[in-house]
Amino acid sequence: MMRLVGVELTRLRWRRAVLALVLLAIVVPALIAASRIWATRPLSQDELDDVASMKAEEVARCVEHPRQYGIPKAHAEEQCEDLVRGWYYGARQPLSLSRERREGSGIGVVAVLTAFLLLAGTTFVGHDWNTGSMSNQLLFEARRGRVWTAKAVAVTGVALAVSAVVSTAFWLTMWSTMRARDIPMLDGALGDSLAFGLRGALFAAAAALGGYALTMLFRSTVATVGVLFGVALAGGIIISVLGIGDQWQPQKNVSAIVKNGTLYYVQPPPSCEGRVIEPGDDECLGERELPLWRGATYYGLALVATAGASVVSFRRRDVP
Repeated sequence: MMRLVGVELTRLRWRRAVLALVLLAIVVPALIAASRIWATRPLSQDELDDVASMKAEEVARCVEHPRQYGIPKAHAEEQCEDLVRGWYYGARQPLSLSRERREGSGIGVVAVLTAFLLLAGTTFVGHDWNTGSMSNQLLFEARRGRVWTAKAVAVTGVALAVSAVVSTAFWLTMWSTMRARDIPMLDGALGDSLAFGLRGALFAAAAALGGYALTMLFRSTVATVGVLFGVALAGGIIISVLGIGDQWQPQKNVSAIVKNGTLYYVQPPPSCEGRVIEPGDDECLGERELPLWRGATYYGLALVATAGASVVSFRRRDVP
């Protein structure tokens, strides 16, 4: 088995389309990191002077016409200063690991890794079917289960290694940038970010395995991409139209996996209308928790079903 895995790793290394996708999976997150570092850079002295000038002009305009700003004329000077300060202070937010995990670039890096590595797994085996080389490979190893497993191990292993390294490098870059800028961090922020990246890497590796399994089932890269595009485009819409609930939305379950749990919206019951909603009133808040295990089960069952059907099909159907 190890010999077969080694052969498949060599084939992966020499497949130019796969190498291009892996390169994109490295370059695009690096560009995301660079853009976030640039977008959150500290204000220079020239920029600070410009902000002070604009703030002074805006305060003067507010004092002269306070009603346009919704401020009583009697307290115009004091309230205008506070209002305009709030507009200009923090216009460029400093870098924050928690913000990047919660609503920033962290989930974007996971999405990029998932997309490119899924395509890499699909393209790798799709080439074997398109060129007819699969039958030649079975001449050297007739046990189809071993061939399927060796390819799966190679695809998943490479995807996991690439995504884990890229995710770790991304979060270490964010952390080192904050250290260099003397930005305070919460205790455990780096560990939480690295765990976030590792969960994203595991999801991306599972997606690569799923793309490979689907292509072994359909025996066509185009068919696999078409099915995945249709599911991604129509799946969420159909779930919304049927009114099944946000907990079944694909993106919510991805968020639950990567973020170690997330919240989804539910319609409060009619009895909540007109009630004063207290912080602990979960029934009327309209939010429920979607834990990590639910998201993992959601995608895990789909992956197991796809892989099982792929193995059965590969072992029983004729290979041209």
